[in-house]
Amino acid sequence: MNEVLVVVAGVTITPWKLISYIGMLLFTGRWFVQLAASKSAGKPVMPKMFWYMSIAGSVMLLGYFTFGKNDSVGILSNLFPFLTASYNLYLEIRHKPHTATV
Repeated sequence: MNEVLVVVAGVTITPWKLISYIGMLLFTGRWFVQLAASKSAGKPVMPKMFWYMSIAGSVMLLGYFTFGKNDSVGILSNLFPFLTASYNLYLEIRHKPHTATV
């Protein structure tokens, strides 16, 4: 997965880098989801999508730092957010009443 897909403006893109870019976009984009939900509610809220995006972004970045780069700093810096987001999503699912939406 380290073969070169394309070189854009001097940046070499490999499959692992593509995975890390998508993970980074998910991890960063979660704040826009949170901002939109808070604006809509008129108060600070953390929607479930925030936690899903946190977990997905962290998993993709963990994959990149584990298999693509073998970088312990990247692994450690993404492991804690993954565990925290997973626990918060667990609490959200466990404590929120399930309501059907149409």
